[in-house]
Amino acid sequence: MKFKIIFLIAIFLNTSLQAQQVYAKKEPFAHTFSIVARDTITGEMGVAVQSHWFSVGSLVAWGKAGVGVVATQSFINPSFGPRGLRLLENGLTPKMAVEDLLKLDEGRDVRQLAILNAKGDVFSYTGKNCISEAGNIMGSNFSVQANLMEKNTVWPAMAKAFKTTKGSLAERLLAALEAAQKEGGDIRGKQSAAILVVKAKSTGNSWEDKVVDLRVEDNENPIKEMRRLLTIHKAYDFMNKGDLAVETGNNTLAKEYYMNAQKLNPDNLEMKYWYAITLANNGELIEAKQILQAIFKINSNWKTLIPRLVKAKLLTVSEKDLKGILKL
Repeated sequence: MKFKIIFLIAIFLNTSLQAQQVYAKKEPFAHTFSIVARDTITGEMGVAVQSHWFSVGSLVAWGKAGVGVVATQSFINPSFGPRGLRLLENGLTPKMAVEDLLKLDEGRDVRQLAILNAKGDVFSYTGKNCISEAGNIMGSNFSVQANLMEKNTVWPAMAKAFKTTKGSLAERLLAALEAAQKEGGDIRGKQSAAILVVKAKSTGNSWEDKVVDLRVEDNENPIKEMRRLLTIHKAYDFMNKGDLAVETGNNTLAKEYYMNAQKLNPDNLEMKYWYAITLANNGELIEAKQILQAIFKINSNWKTLIPRLVKAKLLTVSEKDLKGILKL
């Protein structure tokens, strides 16, 4: 009888383990830390996440301009992203949306979920069986959540960093990730990170509605790499504004934008090049030629491009000045 009981227990345990393995295969897991937040000045909404798991942003972070953002993690139910956004569009509050998604979910005890809407209302949830250390904090216009952390101080540190950091929403989101990592972060280590920021109101064009959409899929130090990418992103934002200024014929404003871009990304030849072209268009040829000469020594293709810019009316200089540039 005693042997029979032990045998039955062994069968039960083996069946239970098999069920867990199937469950893990069926639904991906992202034991991680994340933040959903809204900027009270711009109305922008964003999600930032880091995990010791490949391409964490592809399943955890979801957002739609004018609607809200979602972070679904731990044992992920990827459908919570698009479904959560649809529920917000249909008028549900984040709390109602979270409750609706979890209501019929058999895996609710191992889920972590956070939803924030365009008003800044937010609600987050940590299942009772999420792997320790795990927890979440809801605040004004934000929520932080984490599981499988080294210490239970990770998510409080994230909340503090978000509330005290100045700058754009993306910069504040990144500061929260950096604070989490400083506290030990994911007990397994680091691998991928993502930041998604969407506009307060939709333009009607999805490609215009994302303010920031950056991912580090696989890196020894993904948050450090994300900091580098965000800096470059800001530099190219200045470049885009400079290009728009050129289109409207405002070369003085273009010069300012291109200069700001260079300050953020000083080793980028293209940024230096377009700054020099703007100087030439402004009649500041001495400085323009100094910069162009240095660029041509590194890559002569930029010199080949000069006549093409003249033909496209993006460089407007006299024939004499053009010959001077091409002799550099």
